[in-house]
Amino acid sequence: MIDRGLGPWLRSFAPAPVNVSRREIVLGCVGAGLGLYLAAWLSQHMLAGLNPWFIAPMGASAVLLFAVPASPLAQPWSIVGGNVVSALIGVTCARHLPDTALAAAAAGALAIAAMFPLRCLHPPSGAVALTAVLGGPAVTSLGYAFVLWPVGIDSLLLLLTALLFNVSARRRYPHRAPAPAPAHLTRDAAPSARAGLGLPDLHAALRARGELLDVSEDDLQALFVEAEHQAWTRRFGHLRCSEIMSHDVVTTLPSTPAREAWQRMIRHAVKALPVVDVDDTLLGIVTLHDFFVGHEAARGAGNDAAWLVGDIMTRPVRTARPAQELVDLMSAFSDGGRHHLPVVDGDGRLLGMLTQSDMVAALFRAGIERPAAADAAGRA
Repeated sequence: MIDRGLGPWLRSFAPAPVNVSRREIVLGCVGAGLGLYLAAWLSQHMLAGLNPWFIAPMGASAVLLFAVPASPLAQPWSIVGGNVVSALIGVTCARHLPDTALAAAAAGALAIAAMFPLRCLHPPSGAVALTAVLGGPAVTSLGYAFVLWPVGIDSLLLLLTALLFNVSARRRYPHRAPAPAPAHLTRDAAPSARAGLGLPDLHAALRARGELLDVSEDDLQALFVEAEHQAWTRRFGHLRCSEIMSHDVVTTLPSTPAREAWQRMIRHAVKALPVVDVDDTLLGIVTLHDFFVGHEAARGAGNDAAWLVGDIMTRPVRTARPAQELVDLMSAFSDGGRHHLPVVDGDGRLLGMLTQSDMVAALFRAGIERPAAADAAGRA
């Protein structure tokens, strides 16, 4: 009975594994040390006549800014807004509540209450509020100047150091996922997002959960997409370009007249022609869109008959390799607006063509064969 009830509860106190790379651990340690030193050194010289010129809660802020810069609690507005607002509340409580314990408790609670609607929740700011109450005569004598000197200045200096360090370390900071531009410039979500997990789904789940999670919605969505990709790789990773691509590809030379290339596309019922040289090295690709745009330009210039494939082809061309797994190319076809991907070798010579039709047929076939094989194995 104890093992069923108390045992699992006690085991929940065990620390969970931290899935972070060694590089991130080193960056967090080096960044925090460097950031605190530079911020303290600058603060000491800027506030040389002030005591204190650097406050202890900056150490806690450094943990967030350098060790977990992706956290919503570590963003620029969180540290500056959270620390300044909490310092203001702390000084106010210290001045108007004579009981020290009551003032400290009220400062911490009101700081949290203010940071939520202001969207600047920053855990070290709770320590800033307490410092304003318990910091001693040096802090008390500063009064509301404590909010600006040293809290505001220390926060800005540490933030500036974090910005320089994280950007230099190729971290995305401030951490906000860029909004992907729709391929067709419409309001529709990307094709992969219409059937998969979207931000509205995350919003609904988070509202139902009702708790604050120390991870952004964009990162949650990105993690889910990556997990889906891993699942697709496990299921369809055996499918490679060389297995399903077209090998007998209709091509054209850059010196071919555009009219002749157009007729070739019509005759073979294809929507794109890879443009190669005499050695089959890929130079570009010409699609229906290129013909329409090139035709209009040629009409305007008055030399429609003289237009060559090399004048209208698209380059550079996104390509695939024969050994590439199809799951790695799904986003290019679904969200990237691609309809064709030439397959080339290491020297850039054309080996085949992969199209949306090839992808659909291969995935459909795999979706049928895999369950059938599993069912046969189960019966055996």
